Amino acid sequence: MDRNMTTTAIAVFDIDGVIRDVSGSYRRAIADTVEHFTQTAYRPSSADIDRLKSEGVWNNDWDASFELVCRYLESQGQSRDRLSFDYETLVAFFQSRYRGPDPNTMTGYICQEPLLVNPAYLESLTQGGIPWGFFSGAMRAEAAYVLEGALGLADPVVIAMEDAPGKPDPTGLFATLKQLEARYSSAENAPVVYVGDTVADLYTVNQAKEQQPNRTWIGVGVLPPHVQESEERKNAYIASLKKAGAAIVLGNVKELTPELIGELVRGKG
Repeated sequence: MDRNMTTTAIAVFDIDGVIRDVSGSYRRAIADTVEHFTQTAYRPSSADIDRLKSEGVWNNDWDASFELVCRYLESQGQSRDRLSFDYETLVAFFQSRYRGPDPNTMTGYICQEPLLVNPAYLESLTQGGIPWGFFSGAMRAEAAYVLEGALGLADPVVIAMEDAPGKPDPTGLFATLKQLEARYSSAENAPVVYVGDTVADLYTVNQAKEQQPNRTWIGVGVLPPHVQESEERKNAYIASLKKAGAAIVLGNVKELTPELIGELVRGKG
């Protein structure tokens, strides 16, 4: 992209549930972890995990796993202040499932994640004058595995877990924009479309609006594949994303074309 070309808007994407399907990886690792630390007494369903994440503050899957364990133990009359394990032990177990036993060699569930986009889609945004980047709660190495490894992107702009506070804090979103504006001068103060699949993603947009009200912020929800298996669950998920502030909810991120982005921006004008 020509750094001086006219920019319609900037598109920033979450990764998990938007760029890759994590229903059989991150979410499976959550279920494994909770089951392990409740001594196989409780394995959360996909709906259980969705209910927790709908609270908008459990974007980090380590924290989500820990919270589900604590809530189960509390339901059994135990105190979270007297756990038989610590948080770091839980994180290590989670990572052994998601990344694999060797943290430096990706052999775990991460290897089984279907892609939800292709390079041609991102190129269509570039051709439409829309700079794009990523802000994700995934660790940097895990984000690189999908963006650079699976998608073959060269030097994408990405802010990952190690780079910023977790969502819904918008610091990472601002950092992503700063990098994109440094690459593309025409992107300065351009409208921002942030695309995510959780309530926390949309709360991030809401907080960005509060902190930088002079810029146009548009939250776009995407339905992760696992909620599209039944109409009832799909509709409930759409409602939760819209309630959290989504301007529109799509079935797949590739539906967010340059033309639709233009319509969304004009609608906010």
